[in-house]
Amino acid sequence: MTNLQTLLETGESIPHGACMGWRPELISLHVVSDVIIALSYLSIPIVLAVFVSRRPDMVFGWVAWAFAIFLVACGASHLLDIWTVWYPHFAAEGLVKALTAVTSLATAIVLWPLLPKALKLPSADELRRAVDALRLQIRERDLALRALEREREERRRAEDMLRQAQKMEAIGQLTAGIAHDFNNLMTAVIGNLERARRLLPQDGSRQLARAIRGAALGAERAGVLTHRLLAFGCRQPLAPNVMNVNDVLEHLADTLRRTLGGNIRVVSNLTFDLWPTRVDADALESAILNLAVNARDAMPEGGNLVMTTRNVAAGDMLVAELGLAAGDYIEIALSDTGTGMPEEVASRAFEPFFTTKPVGEGSGLGLSQAYGFAVQSNGTAVLDSSPGEGTTVKLFLPRAQVAAAPLAARSFASGLLTNAPAYP
Repeated sequence: MTNLQTLLETGESIPHGACMGWRPELISLHVVSDVIIALSYLSIPIVLAVFVSRRPDMVFGWVAWAFAIFLVACGASHLLDIWTVWYPHFAAEGLVKALTAVTSLATAIVLWPLLPKALKLPSADELRRAVDALRLQIRERDLALRALEREREERRRAEDMLRQAQKMEAIGQLTAGIAHDFNNLMTAVIGNLERARRLLPQDGSRQLARAIRGAALGAERAGVLTHRLLAFGCRQPLAPNVMNVNDVLEHLADTLRRTLGGNIRVVSNLTFDLWPTRVDADALESAILNLAVNARDAMPEGGNLVMTTRNVAAGDMLVAELGLAAGDYIEIALSDTGTGMPEEVASRAFEPFFTTKPVGEGSGLGLSQAYGFAVQSNGTAVLDSSPGEGTTVKLFLPRAQVAAAPLAARSFASGLLTNAPAYP
């Protein structure tokens, strides 16, 4: 303590101003310079303190605090230099300088071992490249996730199509079996009715003869129903021939314009170079007529019925999506501008006897017959419909690898149109 008092005594000391001869210009030069240096030294630690306090994640943050202490000591040293211009407190100035020397040495000692670690820290360019690489990985991951989502959606759609195909196959087998047995029974009924008509005396009861004719007519209608059920079950007898279906559709378009009504416009948009196909012409006509009548019933206030054809090459994604065997196909599409169907109705539209119409206004066999014909011809049928946006039914038939044979003109009875079933 005595040594400190002795050190702080200033009796024999003179201020720095005396050394400078109290020249104002020298004193001003030193004072102004020391003021600027001191303010700079004291402001920098404030900046460091704010930065470190707001960035607690900064690496080696404690070094910034040590550097701040060193700068405060340097600033205090320059302030004491100003003080000693007039007051010779050189001991206090020396103590502050000693403190500054200690903090400087301590900061230097801790900085050198940290230098290798600091050099290992990534630079701004390295961080930028790392961020770019990370963004690229994220983008690739997003693309992979989207691809996986598409694959899942395609798999779900394929599973739905498989379940639908299995359901339709089961229904078809059941329907065909029932139709076959029912056809045998009706054959016996028709035969016995014909025998009863022949055995009826010429002068027999007119009422009995009328009853036999009515029963025979009902049996014949049951035979037509059986034929349609067999068509859905892919058991109807077919006589396929190679042809260009445009010939059938062109003739059918003329017939439909005369029979569907004046408020329905029939439009043909047929591909000029359509590939030939091998199908039963009568079954194809029946399927198109059924679809046309369905379209008419879906447009009670009139509209457009558009028939289109096009070639579907083997590489078309649609072939795989529909589960068809690899190869070329032709597409026959009938589109209307009618009321359309909700999804729950469209999903069951090809089922036999499924209909949303009142009893007596639709048997629900029109679409099922067209579907059965397409499947039995080694193709398929699909339906696309939305409420208020109309309905499109597409038949896909395999391409025949031979030249198309000319098709003779055919005649159609308008009764086929009035008695055909309507949309479900």
